[in-house]
Amino acid sequence: MPDTNIVTIARHIIEEERKHPETRGVFSNILTDMALAAKVISHQVNIAGLVDILGGTGRQNVQGEAVEKLDIFAQEVICRAMDHTGHLCCMVSEEKEDVIPIPEKFPAGDYVLVFDPLDGSSNIDVNASIGTIFAIYSQVSEEKRGSLEDCLQPGRNQLAAGYVVYGSSTMMVYTSGSGVHGFTLDPSIGEFILSHPDIQIPEASLRPYSVNEANAPKWDARVKNLVEHLKSGTGSSPLGVLSSRYIGSLVADFHRTLLRGGIFLYPADSKNSTGKLRLLYEAAPLALIVEAAGGRASDGRRDILDIHPSELHQRTPLFIGSADLVDTVESFLAPGREAKISGE
Repeated sequence: MPDTNIVTIARHIIEEERKHPETRGVFSNILTDMALAAKVISHQVNIAGLVDILGGTGRQNVQGEAVEKLDIFAQEVICRAMDHTGHLCCMVSEEKEDVIPIPEKFPAGDYVLVFDPLDGSSNIDVNASIGTIFAIYSQVSEEKRGSLEDCLQPGRNQLAAGYVVYGSSTMMVYTSGSGVHGFTLDPSIGEFILSHPDIQIPEASLRPYSVNEANAPKWDARVKNLVEHLKSGTGSSPLGVLSSRYIGSLVADFHRTLLRGGIFLYPADSKNSTGKLRLLYEAAPLALIVEAAGGRASDGRRDILDIHPSELHQRTPLFIGSADLVDTVESFLAPGREAKISGE
């Protein structure tokens, strides 16, 4: 007999809220609204090959990256799902240069939404997995409709974070401090159903590493030594030999790492000396998720969640995944490590 104990994401959010009787329900409504936006984006992603929405717009975003048509659609869907509810004081997006205020015609709340509307959008035209990343903060300023101060908070201040991966199925994963939970969209009923309760990142010995090795000529010697160590399993660390898996879409690569174990690496290099991934929209939300699942996220020297951003589009190196592998990264990138290795 099939399992009839179906838990939708709305039900799960409500049950999580009951663990915190001091809450007012607003926080839960924000998560529910994000799930709704994800459904709309998922539908459009699935039919993108059938309508005039694939491909580029001919312009670039604030990051200097080509803007795909579906990027614009996802940006608008999330803004329209969130701007009129009275729950948020402001939003910030990877696609917009400045803080996005709540329009004056709508009431303002006291939460902040940070999001990357469509991560990996360069993969759209080849039908590879893409995703949405988001995080929620409490307002810290006295400004009615938010300020830059509200958005530039360290990742430790996140109340919740999540992502949606649009692949062979659409899955939403989030944490609000009580574990990490994954929900798969059932298109027959239009609901996200709990499919992966209490996700814990595996610590098994056979795990993949995920990095764009085409960038290897631009890495410094410590990063090169690190990757060779992961590939060969040599040295004193009992890691074993790791296999290579790389999709080129952060959400998809992280999702596999979260479920299978291993590590995703995007180090700084001679072209991107401060890293390439965005701290607010990509690294910090995924760091909250991986820590709640028993893993770690680092910039090579410190926990991602401890970095206090100084600007909205600040970039960072990112090493994220199983805790022991991230520990290994930090040992290889420690000051003086290069000289030690070269003499081994």
